[in-house]
Amino acid sequence: MIVTRNAELNQSMNVQSMAQSIVRAHQATLALPLVPGAQPLKGDAGDMVFAAALQAAHLLGFVPADALCLAQAWSQQSLRTGEFHPEQWPTEAVDFGMAPWPRQHAFASCPQALGLYAVMPDAAWTIRMARAGVPTVQLRFKSGDASAVRAEVMATVAGVQGTGARLFINDHWQLAIEAGAYGVHLGQEDLQAMTPAGLKAIKDAGLRLGLSTHGYAEMLIADQHSPSYIAMGAVFPTTLKQMATAPQGTGRLAMYAKLLCNYPRVAIGGIDLASLPAVLGSGVGSVGVVRALMGAADPEAEVAVWQAALPQN
Repeated sequence: MIVTRNAELNQSMNVQSMAQSIVRAHQATLALPLVPGAQPLKGDAGDMVFAAALQAAHLLGFVPADALCLAQAWSQQSLRTGEFHPEQWPTEAVDFGMAPWPRQHAFASCPQALGLYAVMPDAAWTIRMARAGVPTVQLRFKSGDASAVRAEVMATVAGVQGTGARLFINDHWQLAIEAGAYGVHLGQEDLQAMTPAGLKAIKDAGLRLGLSTHGYAEMLIADQHSPSYIAMGAVFPTTLKQMATAPQGTGRLAMYAKLLCNYPRVAIGGIDLASLPAVLGSGVGSVGVVRALMGAADPEAEVAVWQAALPQN
């Protein structure tokens, strides 16, 4: 019994040591403040890598669902490579259980780099940005008035014709299909509310599908649908909407981008011209912008500035 207890104690100490080594290696780039009252998950010390990574993810401020995804990936990575290196943050899709590419039943593709992506609240702003030369635009019109929603979607689709802009419609997928939009964008709550028949209708119509994510667990959910692109955020604090998760920062964004390397990736949330180089350095090919364009004294001139700052394909 004494030997068993000593073995258990040594195992626990080794797990803590491994967890601390992960934290030290990544604290500067990936750590976020712990949510007040957040309780760590406990993993079976029989899988020391899993248990250590779970503990480390909590200490680095990952929410429980994301911490669990990371712990599983660390464990799979160590089994695949036969080694444990605290510096080697998991970024291989196979370690997260993601299916390989190409995929037969994926949504229609879109360019790997969508460029400047303006997310606008109504038809007037969406059309204005498309005519100003923004290559990708999204109508995010929120209203409980069905006739108003229809009018906005139809007006936007008609208004962007001839501009070359790729138009995504947020949420209102039936109208997007009817009007012939380029694609549909869904947030996580919208995705959860979708039926398989609805997703199939979007795919069968040939529309692209973009999905919002805010961490590893949501990325893996999004990946199961093989969308046309995946949006990641919020990168920085934003006052435009109440976010369920803390701003992720460019360090996490870079790791997310590596994991999602087979997708066009859109970074969104509080991005301005000053932070743009760091965001682009993470490996994303598109930047979602709202306030930086709408709040500008001359939005058309601001579009030109952003376009000049972004790589041109």
